[in-house]
Amino acid sequence: MSQHSVHALIIDDSRAMRAILKRVLTQAGFRTSEAANGQEGLDRLTEHDDIAIALVDWNMPVMNGYEFVKAVRADDANHHIWLMMVTTETEMSRVVKAMAAGANEYVMKPFTDDVIIDKLRLLGLMAA
Repeated sequence: MSQHSVHALIIDDSRAMRAILKRVLTQAGFRTSEAANGQEGLDRLTEHDDIAIALVDWNMPVMNGYEFVKAVRADDANHHIWLMMVTTETEMSRVVKAMAAGANEYVMKPFTDDVIIDKLRLLGLMAA
Protein backbone atom coordinates (compact mmCIF):
# COMPACT_ATOMS: atom_id res chain seq x y z
CA MET A 1 0.00 0.00 0.00
CA SER A 2 1.39 3.38 -0.96
CA GLN A 3 1.45 5.79 1.95
CA HIS A 4 -0.07 8.40 -0.35
CA SER A 5 -3.27 6.42 -0.45
CA VAL A 6 -3.55 6.09 3.32
CA HIS A 7 -6.61 7.79 4.79
CA ALA A 8 -6.27 9.00 8.39
CA LEU A 9 -9.09 10.15 10.67
CA ILE A 10 -8.29 12.84 13.25
CA ILE A 11 -10.68 12.94 16.21
CA ASP A 12 -10.17 15.78 18.67
CA ASP A 13 -12.49 18.43 20.09
CA SER A 14 -9.71 21.02 19.71
CA ARG A 15 -9.72 22.61 16.26
CA ALA A 16 -6.11 23.72 16.84
CA MET A 17 -5.00 20.15 17.67
CA ARG A 18 -6.81 18.80 14.59
CA ALA A 19 -4.97 21.39 12.48
CA ILE A 20 -1.58 20.38 13.95
CA LEU A 21 -2.20 16.67 13.33
CA LYS A 22 -3.55 17.38 9.85
CA ARG A 23 -0.37 19.28 8.98
CA VAL A 24 1.86 16.43 10.20
CA LEU A 25 -0.17 13.79 8.36
CA THR A 26 -0.60 15.79 5.14
CA GLN A 27 3.14 16.51 4.97
CA ALA A 28 3.71 12.76 5.40
CA GLY A 29 1.48 12.08 2.40
CA PHE A 30 -1.74 11.04 4.12
CA ARG A 31 -5.29 12.05 3.22
CA THR A 32 -7.25 13.19 6.27
CA SER A 33 -10.79 13.47 7.59
CA GLU A 34 -11.72 15.12 10.86
CA ALA A 35 -14.20 14.72 13.68
CA ALA A 36 -14.75 16.76 16.86
CA ASN A 37 -15.79 13.81 19.07
CA GLY A 38 -16.06 10.02 19.09
CA GLN A 39 -19.60 9.96 17.73
CA GLU A 40 -18.60 12.10 14.76
CA GLY A 41 -15.63 9.76 14.38
CA LEU A 42 -17.95 6.76 14.09
CA ASP A 43 -19.99 8.71 11.52
CA ARG A 44 -16.81 9.35 9.48
CA LEU A 45 -15.99 5.61 9.57
CA THR A 46 -19.44 4.92 8.14
CA GLU A 47 -18.96 7.54 5.42
CA HIS A 48 -15.43 6.42 4.43
CA ASP A 49 -14.64 2.73 4.19
CA ASP A 50 -10.97 3.38 3.41
CA ILE A 51 -9.85 4.90 6.73
CA ALA A 52 -6.73 3.03 7.82
CA ILE A 53 -5.91 4.82 11.08
CA ALA A 54 -7.69 7.04 13.59
CA LEU A 55 -5.76 9.42 15.85
CA VAL A 56 -8.01 9.85 18.85
CA ASP A 57 -8.09 12.29 21.76
CA TRP A 58 -9.31 10.91 25.09
CA ASN A 59 -11.21 13.84 26.59
CA MET A 60 -14.05 14.95 24.31
CA PRO A 61 -17.74 15.73 24.69
CA VAL A 62 -20.54 13.43 23.45
CA MET A 63 -18.30 10.35 23.13
CA ASN A 64 -14.76 10.29 24.49
CA GLY A 65 -11.79 8.56 22.89
CA TYR A 66 -11.93 5.51 25.13
CA GLU A 67 -15.61 4.96 24.27
CA PHE A 68 -14.74 5.42 20.59
CA VAL A 69 -12.00 2.77 20.77
CA LYS A 70 -14.38 0.34 22.46
CA ALA A 71 -17.12 1.03 19.87
CA VAL A 72 -14.72 0.56 16.94
CA ARG A 73 -13.34 -2.69 18.34
CA ALA A 74 -16.86 -4.01 19.03
CA ASP A 75 -17.58 -3.96 15.27
CA ASP A 76 -15.75 -6.65 13.27
CA ALA A 77 -16.03 -4.50 10.16
CA ASN A 78 -13.42 -2.18 11.74
CA HIS A 79 -10.82 -4.81 12.63
CA HIS A 80 -8.36 -3.38 10.06
CA ILE A 81 -8.32 0.14 11.50
CA TRP A 82 -5.27 1.17 13.53
CA LEU A 83 -6.11 3.28 16.59
CA MET A 84 -3.65 5.77 18.05
CA MET A 85 -4.59 7.66 21.21
CA VAL A 86 -3.15 11.19 21.15
CA THR A 87 -3.95 12.70 24.51
CA THR A 88 -2.89 14.66 27.59
CA GLU A 89 -3.81 11.61 29.70
CA THR A 90 -0.43 10.49 31.02
CA GLU A 91 -1.44 8.14 33.85
CA MET A 92 -0.19 4.63 33.15
CA SER A 93 -3.57 3.22 34.17
CA ARG A 94 -5.14 5.19 31.31
CA VAL A 95 -2.54 3.91 28.84
CA VAL A 96 -3.19 0.33 29.96
CA LYS A 97 -6.97 0.83 29.78
CA ALA A 98 -6.80 2.24 26.24
CA MET A 99 -4.49 -0.52 24.99
CA ALA A 100 -6.68 -3.19 26.62
CA ALA A 101 -9.71 -1.69 24.83
CA GLY A 102 -7.94 -2.06 21.49
CA ALA A 103 -5.76 1.01 20.91
CA ASN A 104 -2.58 0.16 19.00
CA GLU A 105 -0.43 3.11 20.03
CA TYR A 106 -0.49 5.86 22.64
CA VAL A 107 1.03 9.33 22.19
CA MET A 108 1.05 11.90 24.98
CA LYS A 109 0.57 15.62 24.33
CA PRO A 110 2.55 17.69 23.82
CA PHE A 111 4.29 15.68 21.09
CA THR A 112 6.73 16.43 18.28
CA ASP A 113 6.04 15.71 14.61
CA ASP A 114 8.71 13.00 14.79
CA VAL A 115 6.85 11.11 17.52
CA ILE A 116 3.74 10.86 15.31
CA ILE A 117 5.80 9.88 12.26
CA ASP A 118 7.70 7.23 14.25
CA LYS A 119 4.43 5.69 15.46
CA LEU A 120 3.07 5.62 11.89
CA ARG A 121 6.24 3.82 10.79
CA LEU A 122 5.90 1.34 13.67
CA LEU A 123 2.37 0.52 12.48
CA GLY A 124 3.66 -0.03 8.95
CA LEU A 125 1.72 2.92 7.53
CA MET A 126 4.85 4.68 6.26
CA ALA A 127 8.06 3.56 4.66
CA ALA A 128 11.02 3.58 7.05
